[in-house]
Amino acid sequence: MTTTQSEPTAAPPLPPRRLLRFDRAERALHWSNAILFAVLLATAALLYIGQLSVIVGRRDLVRQVHVVSGLLLPAPLVLSLIGPWRRGVMADLRAFNRFDHDDRRWLRSRGRDKSVRLHKFNPGQKLNAAFVAGTIAVSLVTGSIMFWYQPFPLDWRTGATFVHDWTAVAIFIVIIGHIWMALSDGESLRAMFRGWVPAWWARLHRPRWYEDVTGQPAAFGEDED
Repeated sequence: MTTTQSEPTAAPPLPPRRLLRFDRAERALHWSNAILFAVLLATAALLYIGQLSVIVGRRDLVRQVHVVSGLLLPAPLVLSLIGPWRRGVMADLRAFNRFDHDDRRWLRSRGRDKSVRLHKFNPGQKLNAAFVAGTIAVSLVTGSIMFWYQPFPLDWRTGATFVHDWTAVAIFIVIIGHIWMALSDGESLRAMFRGWVPAWWARLHRPRWYEDVTGQPAAFGEDED
């Protein structure tokens, strides 16, 4: 009588302790945009707030810095899409353009529905990305009309100035809100500096993204460091 030994069952793979959320190209794109918007808002304040303009002076230089920074706004995105490092940025753009049932539930509940299973970005971040893209386009068009004004009639220049100014106000308000929300989630904010998030954060806050990246269910257990 012969006996057969069963082959040992392979142990399931251990869950990762951390996940790469933003690669270097994604982080460079974010911080390049952040710096350019900060310079634009600062120079706009110096140009339009009389007291600051008097204190700083050098109005022509401030104006040139403002114009150059505005013209450079599309550059970070273009550079991030033309090199071999573009994979992460392209994936982010596809994610930003996709709204599903869970996103709509999140919006209706204003983020309070904890049963929503989100992917890499929440709907607020998707709307913020769309807003940034739109304001870059609007600012470039209206700013160009204001700077190279000779070919344009007076009503065009007046309308461009009005839209440009109020777009700047909207950008300021949205940026304040963006910073406020970022500060309320430390792990998400730190990911924009170091690139990764703890696995427990992804399982809790972005379960569908966790499952896509790891191939493992996002049933939440004990926290990992």
